[in-house]
Amino acid sequence: MTLNIKIMSNYTPVSSKLYDRLRATATMNKECNLTYLNDNNEHTKVRNFIVDVYAADGADWCKLKDDTVIRLDKIENFEVD
Repeated sequence: MTLNIKIMSNYTPVSSKLYDRLRATATMNKECNLTYLNDNNEHTKVRNFIVDVYAADGADWCKLKDDTVIRLDKIENFEVD
């Protein structure tokens, strides 16, 4: 049996504090402001709801209500009202 596993070798794990805050925001269904680097390395600011925080492909991710998926180490700023 062969497993195809994609490893994100350039992923930098985020602090457990940030990870826990993101999960709590998703659980409490609170709207938040996020600034992150998108796939083109452009600063992107959004206001949205986090619907999931999960690990996949050797990295941690969050999914927003509009289906945007952000790799956690690309988040530059995170604020909850």
